[in-house]
Amino acid sequence: MNVLLIDIGNSRVKWAREEGSGLKRARAASYAGWTARDFERVIGSPRRTERILVSSVGAADVNAALERAARRLRAPAPQFVATRRQACGVTAGYLEPWRLGVDRFLGMIGARAHFARRPLCVVAVGTAMTIDLLGADGRHHGGAIVPAPPLMVSSLLNGTRGIRRRAQGGFKGAGPALFGRSTRAALEQGARYTAAAAVDRAVEEARALLHRSPLVVITGGGARELQPLIRSESREVPDLVLWGLAVWAREG
Repeated sequence: MNVLLIDIGNSRVKWAREEGSGLKRARAASYAGWTARDFERVIGSPRRTERILVSSVGAADVNAALERAARRLRAPAPQFVATRRQACGVTAGYLEPWRLGVDRFLGMIGARAHFARRPLCVVAVGTAMTIDLLGADGRHHGGAIVPAPPLMVSSLLNGTRGIRRRAQGGFKGAGPALFGRSTRAALEQGARYTAAAAVDRAVEEARALLHRSPLVVITGGGARELQPLIRSESREVPDLVLWGLAVWAREG
């Protein structure tokens, strides 16, 4: 089966195809201002597509533009995945599962497909940074949501006049480890190290809860920059949500 997998995030859309032999190369773009015609380029030739499976945390008008694009091309109607209590070996730990973002749920499914029978801390670094603990049995123990480093930096720049003035211009001043030698470097390094420390603290608390250290599985646009600062054992897996959609297409 040829399935088009689409991940609509807070600001970017990613897509790839699953053709029975594994996930093909993913593509990505910012979708600000997109119309149905832009999504037509994502769908491509409808003759190649038997099914369109979508994870979306975008606004309703973005989803509607994708649906219009599919109708114009006479492609299969997009199927929007929703979080369930249990699917594809993962059991959502939220008291009300529908409140767990579908991207986080699919990310855990994708991580479990890569690292079965291991406890996992699934970390997604986008606009926000999410941390979800998944037991070796597939049970989700809950998670945390914090600003990702760029959002930490922008909130300080926008909310503090003195820091904003001192961070403009001048030398970059990146110093060793945590310590920046300019206001801008101090902001950026402070944000990155704060995010990394949150991940390591999550691993520490997970170890106390599960009596076993979880593997950190990190994904998202900010993963590559953050991973070297995490002291716990970690693996980067790009496009975890698309991997989760691929598993859902087969088993969901």
